[in-house]
Amino acid sequence: MTATAEPTHGPLPAGIMPATAWGTARLLAGTTSGRVDLARHRALHGVPRRADAHHLAAALEAVGLLGRGGAAFPVATKLRAMPVGRRGHVLVNGSEGEPASHKDRTLMYLAPHLVLDGALTVAHALETERVTVVIEDPSAFSSMAAAVRERTDARRVRLVPHDHGYVGGEVRAVSRALSGGPAVPPGRRVLPTEHGIGGQPTFASNVETFAHVALVLALGPEEYGTVGASGEPGTTLLTLLGDVPHRGVVEVPTGLPLSALVGPEPGPLLVGGYHGTWIDRPGELTLDRPALRAAGVPLNAGVLARLPGGTCALGEVATVAGWLASESAGQCGPCFFGLPALTDTLHRLASGRATTEEVRRRAGLLPGRGACAHPDGAARFVATALPVLEDEIATHRTHGHCGRPLLGALPAGIRRAAA
Repeated sequence: MTATAEPTHGPLPAGIMPATAWGTARLLAGTTSGRVDLARHRALHGVPRRADAHHLAAALEAVGLLGRGGAAFPVATKLRAMPVGRRGHVLVNGSEGEPASHKDRTLMYLAPHLVLDGALTVAHALETERVTVVIEDPSAFSSMAAAVRERTDARRVRLVPHDHGYVGGEVRAVSRALSGGPAVPPGRRVLPTEHGIGGQPTFASNVETFAHVALVLALGPEEYGTVGASGEPGTTLLTLLGDVPHRGVVEVPTGLPLSALVGPEPGPLLVGGYHGTWIDRPGELTLDRPALRAAGVPLNAGVLARLPGGTCALGEVATVAGWLASESAGQCGPCFFGLPALTDTLHRLASGRATTEEVRRRAGLLPGRGACAHPDGAARFVATALPVLEDEIATHRTHGHCGRPLLGALPAGIRRAAA
């Protein structure tokens, strides 16, 4: 399959990537002319349908909708865990703090009304008017604010700038910040559906998930399921980076071979972003979250990045590891001490002064010991790179370098100001 829709026309603000739909656009419908305003949105998607919690959960379960953030949790299960009533909250988490991921901010900028439709649909089902959208990117914030002003049913929607970094964007950290506390994850693993904003039950998910909720009701489960993989029907957004045929944000049907997206050639391929997994080639893997998780390569936030052959791949990994260490909340040992030590060992490996086993041992000390999943994800990012980069590491060990420059194919260290 090849791209059948043109990238978004016109200049885009910083932080917003060109967006293309492969096949029939759903999330990106109408965006080839730029931002979709309310009139255009209604012409494309109609007036949003409403359902109570029981019927909405049934519709989401019928299509097997999975969250489009890191956990890929069944959305219907999360909805059924929420009590119905005024004390509940709905939280749209748009704090996309990873520099490699652009899909949520691009969706908020181009199709803000689809996101609002989904959030208001969930709020109606839960019989609450408490809807909060947290947004890091300033252009996405401006677009969402304009969308709220354009419609009468969103007057109670609260938009909150959120620029608390990568770990501060974790949903429990966001809930704490909105409750007046620090933007760091709590030490105990309590779900937002039990204890969220202000200690109240909170239905929280990322931006793309809410847009899919709107699509399920607008299309109906049967029509929604006419595209995509049988185990995960529909479409999904991805951010494609590096040496790939089409860089930017893409909407594609699930079930596509990864090789159609990144090319079939061997070479270091990162699946899932900076808490993701390195593989040496796409092979027979397909874009299907349950299948990828079963293969040990979860899609996480939907980033696919192939390193170009002209860059120092080990240097790219070490640079991102350093960025991950700098994003630590600093509240537990694995992050405060472990991540900087891991980064230092990686740099010594790149200069031929450390061994792969030393790096592997450092990474193995981190998982399962932190207050959140950040050390686990960082350790996975580093540990899975080692076998993929085995030949390059051998060259570094012999010569202290590989002879290639560091091109910065994996962005790191860019922090955008909140709106």
